[in-house]
Amino acid sequence: MRIINLLSAMLFCVVLTAQVKPKVVSTASMMYDMVNNIAGDAVDSRVIVPIGGDPHLYDPTPNDAILVNSADYIIINGLTFEGWILELIANSGTKAVVDTVTQGVTPIQSGKYSGAYDPHAWMDVSNGLIYIKNVRDGLIKLMPENKDIFEKNYQIYSERLQALDLYIENRIKEIPVQKRVLITSHDAFAYYGKRYGLRLEAIQGMSTEAEAQTSDIIRIVNVIKESRVPAVFIESTISPKLIQQIAKDNNVVIGGELFADSIGDEESGGNSYYDMLKKNTDTIVDALKGEKQGALKYKHESKSNWMLYTLIGLFFIVGIIVMVIKLK
Repeated sequence: MRIINLLSAMLFCVVLTAQVKPKVVSTASMMYDMVNNIAGDAVDSRVIVPIGGDPHLYDPTPNDAILVNSADYIIINGLTFEGWILELIANSGTKAVVDTVTQGVTPIQSGKYSGAYDPHAWMDVSNGLIYIKNVRDGLIKLMPENKDIFEKNYQIYSERLQALDLYIENRIKEIPVQKRVLITSHDAFAYYGKRYGLRLEAIQGMSTEAEAQTSDIIRIVNVIKESRVPAVFIESTISPKLIQQIAKDNNVVIGGELFADSIGDEESGGNSYYDMLKKNTDTIVDALKGEKQGALKYKHESKSNWMLYTLIGLFFIVGIIVMVIKLK
């Protein structure tokens, strides 16, 4: 009986310890990764939109409402990135503190809609440094007893991101000036282009909810012809069909897959905020310099497909000849 009581007491302590960790809920994977870098295992870190999901188009579930209701601290990007989040928070009945990590960021205003702003501020690492400062401050308010740990982790993370900022700047300079044109599926790279010196052209607008128009496709085709860029790019959270067709019709390659609205999975090479921007940069630079292995592979695959179709055609012709001989 004593052993049973002792085990029960130990189990109760384990459960109690597990419940002590505050639950920090981030709307998107970039902020989720920032929380993990600064808080470590001091909090129960969760994310609403799954890795690889599109926050623009996300449709919250009843489980999301339960998660938000149980949260102690909620981190959102704002700038209309998660158009569904305020309603979800209101309907969940949560008592959590809600912070917007873009506080202090100078947003890029939409060229089409008055009062609308580009939400993709994290694509500029100098803005990412503002994000992590806001995350650090929020975590310290949540758990002041862990201030020293959060400060230490923040300093290490901040230095790493500052080095990344310089790395991106230097790598972009490797691209010939006339080739510094980034063509993507949707307009998620304006902050990146403004910071590092790239001209941005996209088929869709800032939100993936916008439909591509014929005029947008014509504009992109004209840009390809004028700039003579060797590659265009697909995005990890958007269907690649349209951009692939444009690439095929205009004899340019797919330079690679970029991460915009989500970090990648474990095998993607972009499974953190740091890695997504570094991987994006390497992909962009190598492709626009004409040195991207993925671009060469794409060409080879196209050649292989041409050979395959040729062989199929030859077999078809031989088959017709054999049938004609038999009929005679």
